[in-house]
Amino acid sequence: MKPVIEIRDIGKRYRLGEKSRFYGSFRETLIQAVRKPLRNTQPQRNGAGGHDFFWALRGVNLDVHNGDTLGIIGSNGAGKSTMLKILSRITEPTEGQMRVRGRLASLLEVGTGFHPELTGRENIYLNGAILGMTKAEISSKFDEIVDFSEIGKFLDTPVKRYSSGMYVRLAFAIAAHLDSEIMIVDEVLAVGDVAFQQKCLDKMAEARSKAKTVVFVSHNVSAVQALCNRAIVLEKGQVKFDGPTQEAMNYYLHTISRAAATDSHVVDLTSAPGRRLEYRPQLTRLELYTEDDQPVCGVLPSGAPLKAVIHFHLDRPCKSFDASIAFDSMSGQRVCTAHSAYEPDRIEEPRSGEQTFVCMIPSLPLVPNEYRVGVGLDIRDAEVDWVDDATRLTVTKSDYYGTGITPTRGAFLLQNRWTLTQHNKEIPA
Repeated sequence: MKPVIEIRDIGKRYRLGEKSRFYGSFRETLIQAVRKPLRNTQPQRNGAGGHDFFWALRGVNLDVHNGDTLGIIGSNGAGKSTMLKILSRITEPTEGQMRVRGRLASLLEVGTGFHPELTGRENIYLNGAILGMTKAEISSKFDEIVDFSEIGKFLDTPVKRYSSGMYVRLAFAIAAHLDSEIMIVDEVLAVGDVAFQQKCLDKMAEARSKAKTVVFVSHNVSAVQALCNRAIVLEKGQVKFDGPTQEAMNYYLHTISRAAATDSHVVDLTSAPGRRLEYRPQLTRLELYTEDDQPVCGVLPSGAPLKAVIHFHLDRPCKSFDASIAFDSMSGQRVCTAHSAYEPDRIEEPRSGEQTFVCMIPSLPLVPNEYRVGVGLDIRDAEVDWVDDATRLTVTKSDYYGTGITPTRGAFLLQNRWTLTQHNKEIPA
């Protein structure tokens, strides 16, 4: 049987600094189409006065068969989202060929395929029509979609008034319930709450049991392991591993996903590989210290204090901005996050230019293990920069409880005290 997805030597090239044209007249589109062959015959220029080109994908070959549940894992910037956009026909490859056999539903960025002025009800029918379904087919699944999304009372509200979580609920409900042979899901599920994420994973597992094809991208390697029977590892736009999920996880964790800098307490964030392509670098530097401002070079005892110094740049005067530092397990599970928005005495005043946030963690009570450290910047409650896996922190054993015993399971060293109550009943000797 032929593969439902067949990819041969796919490559996608972007020109750095080029602004996307989301809207244009027919005349502009026609002119661009005429100029494109002429541009392709001209030599590419790099450096001052020219253009820098970046290959998000290059030389990718892949077959996905009916009933496969394929996970795609890799660091930020590895090309995962670009591959899904090509599969979903949102963008065209620069080179190579792709063939999709079957009706495909995709859930990528929040709100993709929605018309903001239309209501939730109207967008259900719009998305179904885009997938090639008739009105009768959509109506037969309508109640299931509404029940799954849990947005019944907002059904006749324009989706432009929906929160990001409501967007995700409705978008996934549509993609999961309309009759499609292939379902493509990006990391967008991270926007929903934990209960809804599990609900979505259960729905994808159900699709797998019905021999549908699922392509799933996630940084949460545990979710990929639970759902997928096969996985590929992307690094710098190329497939580095293709095989059983557990083997792919081992390859990723021990070969690809490396610390950006563990030999220094200072991490340069300006050109970090863990930044998404759509983010412009505004985070510039991370510094880590412990007691008495001693540098932390990748190793910290359990329960020791940690000071994180985050440097960033604000292009224009802004009053509402925050920074965060997050600790993830090696499998991608978020363990804890420190965020300046949690500070009750947070000073809010207009700032611009170079800025520095200092985060003091009196005790970092993590169980001995290796952790990935991410750094983020929010402006007006919206994430504008994020560096995933900026550095690694190896938490070592310590006498945290004063007993010489250190837990090895779980995530946290929980503060706890125990007392043995006195029983009146005498125990026979």
